[in-house]
Amino acid sequence: MVTPKHILGNFDEALSSLRNNVLMMAGLAERTLDRAIRGLLQRDDNLCVTAIADDEEIDQLEKQIDKDGVDVLLRFQPVASDLRRVVAAMKLSPNVERIADQATNIARRARKLNKHAPLPEVDLIVPIQAHAMSMFKDSIDAFTREDVELGRAVVARDKDLDLMNKKAGRLLTDRMAEDPKQLRGYLNLIFISRCLERVGDHATNIAEDAVYAAAAEDIRHQTATVAT
Repeated sequence: MVTPKHILGNFDEALSSLRNNVLMMAGLAERTLDRAIRGLLQRDDNLCVTAIADDEEIDQLEKQIDKDGVDVLLRFQPVASDLRRVVAAMKLSPNVERIADQATNIARRARKLNKHAPLPEVDLIVPIQAHAMSMFKDSIDAFTREDVELGRAVVARDKDLDLMNKKAGRLLTDRMAEDPKQLRGYLNLIFISRCLERVGDHATNIAEDAVYAAAAEDIRHQTATVAT
C-alpha cells in the first residue's frame, strides 16, 4: 500500500530522517556488541578497545535523535499514527544506547578475562549471545517494517533468554565452589551473561514500542504469572 503524502509537506521527510538515524544507531550498537563478543571469544583486546571507543558515537547519535524528535513534534504537531511513529523513534534510541552500554561492559570484562588463561566455560556465553543478538535484530526489523507479529514474537522470546542466563549463572556458581582460584574469571562470565540478558530486555522494549507504533496497542506487562 502506498502511504499518502502528509498534508504538512515536509513531515514525511523529517520522520524518515529521524528513523534513519535510529537505524544507523542500531547498526552501530549491533556492530559494537558483535565486536565485544568476538573480543571475548577470540581473546582479542583490540576488538574490545574498539567496541569501547564506539560508545561515544552512539551517545552523540542519541542526543541528535532526541533533538530532532522534539523539533518534529514542535514543527508539525503530529497526531494519531504520525505521533506514535515519532514517539516510538524517540523511545527506541535510549534502549539502543543501553544495548551499546551493555556491549561496552562486556568488552571491559572480556579484557580482564583475556589477561588470564582461557576458561572453557566461556562457551556458555555463545548461545546466550546468539539469542540476545537475534532478539535485538528482530526488534529493529519489527520497528522498521511495522511488523506487529514479529514484535510480539520478540517479546515472547525474552523468557527463554532469562532462563538461559539463570542456567549459566547456576553452572558458573557451582564452578566457583569447585575451583575457587578462578573465582574472578567466573564472576566476569556471570556478569557478561547478565549483560546479554539485559540486551534482551532492551530488545523487548523496542519490540513493544514497535507494536504500539504500528497498531496503537500497548503490550507491556502482559506476561502471565508462572506458578512456583
